[in-house]
Amino acid sequence: MGVMIAAIESARTAAGLSQRELADRAGVSQPTLQRILAGTRPAKMPEIVLIADAVGCTVAQLTGSAVADRVQCAARSTNGEGMDAMRQRLLHFMELDAYLDDHAIPAL
Repeated sequence: MGVMIAAIESARTAAGLSQRELADRAGVSQPTLQRILAGTRPAKMPEIVLIADAVGCTVAQLTGSAVADRVQCAARSTNGEGMDAMRQRLLHFMELDAYLDDHAIPAL
């Protein structure tokens, strides 16, 4: 859990956000975010996803998962979206898929 806390703090700082701004962007209450960052309350996966999105990184970057290291992709944008944004979305999907697999939760 300490690695994830450090990763969240680092990402928050890099994004130039205060704890309140991060809580607002992520849709998590500030007291909840403070408890997560203090290590007195574990973050739930939906909260981790929201926090990752709010700071502009992937869940794997916050949790230390190696999904991003295993994913290679080639794509062409047909709607003008940048490749970095497309890769981020793909990584979010792959991380969620890996999480479901790790917890034996069938994907629908």
